[in-house]
Amino acid sequence: MTTVSCTPDEAGAEAANRPARRSLLVLLGTVLAVTVVFAIGHGAYRIPPQAVLAILLDALPGISFAVDAQQSTVLAAIRAPRVVLAVLTGAGLAVAGALMQGLFRNPLADPALIGVSAGAALAAACVIVLGGLLLPATLMAGGWLAAVVLPLAAFAGSLAVTVLVYRIGMAHGVLSLPMTLLAGIAINALVGACIGLLLFIASDEQLRTLTFWNLGSLASAHWIALAVAGPLVLGVVLAALALARPLNALSLGESRAAHLGVDVVRTKRSAILLTALATGVLVSLTGVIGFIGLVAPHLIRLVAGPDHRIVIPGAALLGAILVVLADVAARTLVTPAELPIGILTAVLGAPFFLFLLLHRKTHGAR
Repeated sequence: MTTVSCTPDEAGAEAANRPARRSLLVLLGTVLAVTVVFAIGHGAYRIPPQAVLAILLDALPGISFAVDAQQSTVLAAIRAPRVVLAVLTGAGLAVAGALMQGLFRNPLADPALIGVSAGAALAAACVIVLGGLLLPATLMAGGWLAAVVLPLAAFAGSLAVTVLVYRIGMAHGVLSLPMTLLAGIAINALVGACIGLLLFIASDEQLRTLTFWNLGSLASAHWIALAVAGPLVLGVVLAALALARPLNALSLGESRAAHLGVDVVRTKRSAILLTALATGVLVSLTGVIGFIGLVAPHLIRLVAGPDHRIVIPGAALLGAILVVLADVAARTLVTPAELPIGILTAVLGAPFFLFLLLHRKTHGAR
């Protein structure tokens, strides 16, 4: 069992900062709740906030409200699954980003930047284009493809790429961040070429599905997929919280962390597995949505410091808020059409990434 000790001064600082951490998490939770109510009611067919609350409360046992049948149908069948998927996507990708940044001890690390998202997308694309040749017809029909086959394939792809990048980045037992990021860039390029080849040989229907992967969208949200993805993503978030103290110790260096009682090898493997699981499952449902794993945890660090006990839950809440708002913008800015959500997150994340690079350059960060 991994234990991490702390000095009396550290324990005092922790007790002093605990109320501030709780206040930040309560604030983010409140903002997320308000954002969810707003997102459920906002769209081509508007549902007033009071109607949204009435419908949600009416669904609880023992509570009855007079609700409009059409509004209730739109909320239950269309809006609610989409918003739930947005919350899961934002939380899962943000936590994956926090784990990668903690593992590599660098705020520029991100599942997409090191190729994890691309590996998941490639595996899912292979299933879409080549699955009919390799898998039984029963698995390619009905709800099995979206609910079971694609998440498993995407998870396998993300895990394979994560392990490959990690092994390339290891030099004499030490993880080299520049080598890891360069490996991620190379793998992203290779995966892009492979997906391009799949686009070339795909049918018209497969081509439309693959375009979905490249741009990202929440339009395919449905309760069957959420029933599978929801417990997995929530499990990743809870398991990541258990890695908060070991990741804090790793920030001091692997040798110091080992002296504090951290099982360094187990922590690294757990972080990689959780990142691959969250990224693989979510990419299988939404396509590639970049930069959330970079932006959300870093913003929490800027506000609350580097303690992963606040970074991980705070990033999950902030990531959920960002994706929910991005999805609202995606389906309302060009109504009746819909913008791919990956475009909007890139518009948000790319300038932020450039800001981080310039900030590190100006301040001489290594």
